[in-house]
Amino acid sequence: MEHLPHFDDSSLSRVLCVAAHPDDLEYGASAAVARWTAAGVSVSYLLLTAGEAGMRSHPPEEAGPLRAQEQRLACAEVGVEDLVILDLPDGLLEADHTTRRHIARRIRAVQPDLVLTQPWELEVGWGLNHVDHRAAGLAVVDAIRDADNPWIFTELLREENLQPWSTNWLMVAGAEPDHLIDVSGTPLRQAISSLSAHA
Repeated sequence: MEHLPHFDDSSLSRVLCVAAHPDDLEYGASAAVARWTAAGVSVSYLLLTAGEAGMRSHPPEEAGPLRAQEQRLACAEVGVEDLVILDLPDGLLEADHTTRRHIARRIRAVQPDLVLTQPWELEVGWGLNHVDHRAAGLAVVDAIRDADNPWIFTELLREENLQPWSTNWLMVAGAEPDHLIDVSGTPLRQAISSLSAHA
């Protein structure tokens, strides 16, 4: 991996991280997030579900609030103050118009330089990819274009005055990197603490 080019994040001012569930961003992205927030970058999280179906030992009505609280603690560890958790159905997430609209809304509201999301491939380095992760990744790719197109989801402009926004970079936190970000030292320690916030 040392032969990979370093990603130049020196010009970042705003980042939007989009994932399917609480704890998803702590696996592979939170160290970069900690680096960015320490440098003064505003980082926002958008979680598409509350992860309510993700704990076999807890029914959804208990798991959702528990996982949301864990996510708030994890965000604090890496300096993220802007967390939005939607109520789309955990385990049944689709890359449909509804999901894309939610993501496009946040892109227009946050106006990020970079959007970070999950891989959408069926197989990833750690095995078969979760259906919600695949849906989230695909929806983000489409929503980035939607957010920049004034003729898609026109109600976002008409009713919410959210202007079209063009994102400069799409970053996918996956098993096959094509760029490096130095997260050694404090960012890595913060990322480990953020992961530890989850049961």
